[in-house]
Amino acid sequence: QAQLVESGGGLVQAGGSLRLSCAVSTQTFSSSDFGWFRQAPGKGREFVASITWNGDTEYRESVKGRFTISRDNRKDIVFLEMDSLRPEDTAVYYCAAGVGGGDDLEAYDDWGQGTQVTVSS
Repeated sequence: QAQLVESGGGLVQAGGSLRLSCAVSTQTFSSSDFGWFRQAPGKGREFVASITWNGDTEYRESVKGRFTISRDNRKDIVFLEMDSLRPEDTAVYYCAAGVGGGDDLEAYDDWGQGTQVTVSS
């Protein structure tokens, strides 16, 4: 079972940038897939981006060209670089670990506690 700890959230103006980090404690980091999800108040948790063990990425349509997911297999960290942020990106962002997850929330076994991102207009 992996333990995940997100950081890097905060308050930013529209058009600004943030980089989220997810520190992962597991023996199987290099063979695991990871995803970022978000949940806005009153809404369900939704897929944002994912990265496979070999670096293949997938993004939610609304964040393509603005967000970039990456991983550091030496330091066991997953990143989400978020540029050109919009008020509608405001949510709690969660990191998740699994195998073959992609955009399927149910495919992820382990989750972090989340980090708040607030984008002001």
